[in-house]
Amino acid sequence: MLFGKVSWQLCGLKKLPWSCDSRYFWGWLNTVFNKVDYERIRDVGPDRAASEWLLRCGAMVRYHGYDRWHKNYNNLPTGSLDKYKIQAIDATNACIMSMGFDHMDGLEHVEKMRLCKCHYIEDDCLQKIGQLEKLQKSLLEMEIISCGNITDKGVIALSNLRNLKYLLLSDLPGVKEKENLVQAFKTALPSLELKLDLK
Repeated sequence: MLFGKVSWQLCGLKKLPWSCDSRYFWGWLNTVFNKVDYERIRDVGPDRAASEWLLRCGAMVRYHGYDRWHKNYNNLPTGSLDKYKIQAIDATNACIMSMGFDHMDGLEHVEKMRLCKCHYIEDDCLQKIGQLEKLQKSLLEMEIISCGNITDKGVIALSNLRNLKYLLLSDLPGVKEKENLVQAFKTALPSLELKLDLK
């Protein structure tokens, strides 16, 4: 009897317009995907844990010594965990958000990173990237495209990436002080190739 009553109540929910709760639902789900499990990082290492986080959130990873991009969470490589070190990250249309960026702490081999149409990316995400000592050494190329919540404050934090050789900034409406950014990067990273396509 109880089952029938619950089923009837759930059927009644179908009458509600889905759109009224969909933003809340997806926001909740994305928060779940970004939650950091520090025990998991300890057990499998930072590269495997970060791979799982990135793929859960819709990004892709490429490992050092491999040409293929991994985008399916269920097809992550098996075997020795020390064998697969993240070399490149493509977070196009990914739901990565600030709370998940602790997964990047400990990554030592990331050379390329692309953040494109990441609606949850904010300044504190870039500040986190700029503060991570291992990424400061390894990151060589970065692209940030169509991330509407990024401002000058976040971009300037990337000047801490002391080995950065290439930086593309495109379609970032929150970035206003173009000339100041150019000057700051020239001072901090004189060999950087900086490409700006800002309106």
